[in-house]
Amino acid sequence: MNSLKKILLLLFIASYASLSAQDATEADDQLSLENGTIDNQFEYVIQRSNNYQDYKVVKKNWLYTLKAHTLDSLKSIHSELATAEGTISNQNSEIASLKSSLKNTEDTLNKTTSEKNNMELFGLQMTKPNYNILMWSIVALLLALLLLFIYKFKNSNTITREAQKNLSETEDEFDEHRRTALEREQKVRRQLQDELNKQKGIN
Repeated sequence: MNSLKKILLLLFIASYASLSAQDATEADDQLSLENGTIDNQFEYVIQRSNNYQDYKVVKKNWLYTLKAHTLDSLKSIHSELATAEGTISNQNSEIASLKSSLKNTEDTLNKTTSEKNNMELFGLQMTKPNYNILMWSIVALLLALLLLFIYKFKNSNTITREAQKNLSETEDEFDEHRRTALEREQKVRRQLQDELNKQKGIN
């Protein structure tokens, strides 16, 4: 019975060791000097190098390959960085252009708003409220002058009619006076003629 337990224990240990070795092999298989990231390639070199006391013995060709891959990665990073800097520069130029365009648009909008809110009269810029006040004041002044003119006209017309009436009455009185004077003169002439005739008859 004890021998059976020992056999089972040995089988268990053997299977565990086999699984651990398989996991390690699979992990090593995932690492490569030709593929993967630089970090994985360094890990491959570290794990596959031989140990000597506290040192690692690394194959020269691995170091050269790792150096070449590292330089290629750095060149790629520098290229991507240069591309990114060019993109950033272009974007900054576009942003500056958009800011300039936005400023011009804002200036145009402010000018349009100012022209909309202001009116020009006799070469002077005036706000709409002041312009409206001035225009209504002018209209009120012209209306007052029109009413004054109408009043003066009616007053003058009344005075003219009264003057014409007085003139007509004066002319009538003058005609009446002239007619009366003519009648008196004719009467006096007749009387004078009668006296002359009487004087002639006596003689």
